[in-house]
Amino acid sequence: MKLGILGAGMIVKDFLSMVAGLPQIELKGILGTERDLVIMEEFQESYKIEQIYTDIDECLSNETIDTIYVALPNHLHYHFTKKALESGKHVICEKPFTLSYDQLLELESIAVSKNLILIEAITNQYLANYKAIQKELKTLGNIKLVECNYSQYSSRYDLFQEGTVLPAFNPKMGGGALMDINIYNIHFIVGLFGEPEEVHYYANIERGIDTSGMLILEYPDIKVVCIGAKDSTSKIQSTIQGTEGSIIIKGPTNIVDSYKKDNERIDLKIHPHRMYEEFKVFDKIIASRDFEFAKKQLDHSKKVMNIVEKAIKHAGISLG
Repeated sequence: MKLGILGAGMIVKDFLSMVAGLPQIELKGILGTERDLVIMEEFQESYKIEQIYTDIDECLSNETIDTIYVALPNHLHYHFTKKALESGKHVICEKPFTLSYDQLLELESIAVSKNLILIEAITNQYLANYKAIQKELKTLGNIKLVECNYSQYSSRYDLFQEGTVLPAFNPKMGGGALMDINIYNIHFIVGLFGEPEEVHYYANIERGIDTSGMLILEYPDIKVVCIGAKDSTSKIQSTIQGTEGSIIIKGPTNIVDSYKKDNERIDLKIHPHRMYEEFKVFDKIIASRDFEFAKKQLDHSKKVMNIVEKAIKHAGISLG
């Protein structure tokens, strides 16, 4: 993979700290704003990135780049992914893929028409511990209840209370607890059980944005609650309860560092960094042009986006 990175924020810094372990990924360029130049120069020196850009068209005209990693703020995902696809680049896009289901369908159409890989960077779907949990489900008997709680007080919430609205709490920029933090829980659940029959979102809304909320997903025989909060904190943990056993995951659903099945701790991870396994897979599918796998993952992302839209509608949140 010959990679161009869009963004210079914390997620990019996190990614770069791991990518040396994947030498098959060549860092061809990074794009940011003029105020990002200092940090991009530091990244360039530390991680041997070939080119720095502040102009997207100049970046996309680099013919040595075959794949773009979109790691920009949520509201920019659709626009920059579209530009990258139209320029003939494969795209790996951070969560949430887009701000609407229709935007994702449009991006999928472009990718299909140009024979390009389009995939969402969502760590939990590729972790060895998560794959093990998928297999363990059948040992739990009839699954009855699932609870995921990812509550993490945001320092930006203090500023929000004071009247400063940053992207994390701006509905027009895809902010809020559902899009920013609870979406990991949604991916976690959809990867285990598929798409639910009913979606309800009971949110604490302040100035038009959900600062926390409880998402209820109803399946024929399973009830799921996904809690996501940026205005309060609690033990971050998920529990899957069945008639013949249970699984407990301590920590966020985007990490799945280990899990307990009937009090036995299990840890099958192959690398300490949560992003390693997904990017190892991304490199493989882009190199082999595995469109069948990419479509399967995109179908998963569409299910998640459909749930997000239903939840936003139920809570009365406007992203416009």
